[in-house]
Amino acid sequence: QVQLVESGGGLVQAGGSLRLSCTASLRTFSTYAMGWFRQSPGKEREFVGNIDWSGSRTYYADSVKGRFAISRDNAKNTLYLEMSSLKPEDTAVYYCAGDRAPFGGPRIVNPYQYDYWGQGTQVTVSS
Repeated sequence: QVQLVESGGGLVQAGGSLRLSCTASLRTFSTYAMGWFRQSPGKEREFVGNIDWSGSRTYYADSVKGRFAISRDNAKNTLYLEMSSLKPEDTAVYYCAGDRAPFGGPRIVNPYQYDYWGQGTQVTVSS
């Protein structure tokens, strides 16, 4: 059974930073593209960014470009989301997701394109 477990969420002041982690039980983690999404109450799940299987290519939503950075450590089966210059509008439940295809990029931005999901971790940014 595939499991993705997010951690690192919490409460932070506007302008602050936070790092989320996502640990995967996938034996084939290193062959998957991975993504981060977020969802606020009453809103649809929103694409944040993704990373290809190797970690060499990333793609971000305009709303987080320049503030968020995605990386991965395939030896540890772990995905990261470094968030800086946080804003109150970044408040959401953040989810990691795995795509069996390896490349990520701008064509893989819809939730239905991802095969595995974590349970989410809450990020709250206070003003």
